[in-house]
Amino acid sequence: MDHNFTNKIKAWLDTPEHERDLAAGALMVLQLSNNQIMYRGFIRNLSRSAKMIAYQLQKYYNFRVQNLTHEQVTAMQTQVATIVEKNHLDRSVKTKKEKAAAAEEFKKGKRADHDSLPDEVQAYYAENLSLLQKMRALHAKLSVLSTENATCPDSERYPFLKELIALDKRYHDNWRAYDTYGKE
Repeated sequence: MDHNFTNKIKAWLDTPEHERDLAAGALMVLQLSNNQIMYRGFIRNLSRSAKMIAYQLQKYYNFRVQNLTHEQVTAMQTQVATIVEKNHLDRSVKTKKEKAAAAEEFKKGKRADHDSLPDEVQAYYAENLSLLQKMRALHAKLSVLSTENATCPDSERYPFLKELIALDKRYHDNWRAYDTYGKE
């Protein structure tokens, strides 16, 4: 799919109605539908066909954006699978003993000079525990949404995938800032 053409359709649709080049819009509809009869009807009376041209372009634009979103969600799903594996988000922590063990494992990342660091640097470490918990909760929601037996629209998964990727980026940025403080 030509993403530049999709952007061209979007630009045409975003143009105020009285400023739209209706002939260009009719030509885009022809390129999308290959319907010569509809195109000739539009060209005969452009002003009368303005709403129909806009309708047709909006219809095709929505379809093209939906496919684009599906491609994005598929790519994001792959990225999230890597994040889940790397951060062991798929581990279920149910008992107090398991929670204590997970917290102890997290503490292994604490620097020896942690208490002498400035408060804002210590905050990175503290924030990462809550970020990891949020990432686990998001992964649990995604697991429910993306069951193999039921199809789930991409629009439902997209916000969770996007948030999980953003949390992972922030998580790693925090660790980088925490680990490199004073060593630069």
